[in-house]
Amino acid sequence: MTQTLNIPMPREQLERVVRQVIRQQLAQGFMGGEGPAVAYAPNLVVNISARHLHISPEHLRTLFGPGAELTVYRWLYQPGEFAAEQTVTIIGPRRRAIEKVRILGPMRPTTQVELALTDAVALGVETQVRPSGSIQGTPGCILLGPEGVVELERGVIRAERHVHMSPADAAAYGFGDKQYIKLRVVGDCATTYERVLCRVDDRFLLEVHIDTDEGNACNLVNATGVELVA
Repeated sequence: MTQTLNIPMPREQLERVVRQVIRQQLAQGFMGGEGPAVAYAPNLVVNISARHLHISPEHLRTLFGPGAELTVYRWLYQPGEFAAEQTVTIIGPRRRAIEKVRILGPMRPTTQVELALTDAVALGVETQVRPSGSIQGTPGCILLGPEGVVELERGVIRAERHVHMSPADAAAYGFGDKQYIKLRVVGDCATTYERVLCRVDDRFLLEVHIDTDEGNACNLVNATGVELVA
């Protein structure tokens, strides 16, 4: 199945990608002893990740009909990732439901639902904190779409807070892939979050993801500063 993206990547995101490539090249030159004119400094962004799901092609067809494809509602900060126009209803074990939960694209091999703790309580699901993709032994739920129903045996998690970073960012901080670090939020609800998982990849822009409960607890939208510390 091909995947049609009906909205071009906005200028803002293209500029972010170009800036990141330039900054990575500067960093590589610096680490190689070339001595760039401007020292590399990571540009940290912290965003709240609201409840959502990632979906497999098989489940997308079941929920939205044969030939269904994800279409772009809004591009996200990470290159190539987007919030899709398609949404589903999530139904918990006691038939409690949350409607209009957005699918994030592109599609993945396995369907995974990511909730905050308050969402899980509302649904009556006993979720576990897991890194993305680690769904063995996790609870399931029912997904209801306009054309069908999917009963997940597993895949509902509370996503472990994490930071995406490029190798250049990791080198600048002195962090490594899969290392746990801390996020310090400065403001009227100053908070330090422990166990923030580093995920290092050439494709990533520097961005921390925390869920809605965590973002509300530290009043992130009004924070005066954020920093990563070992």
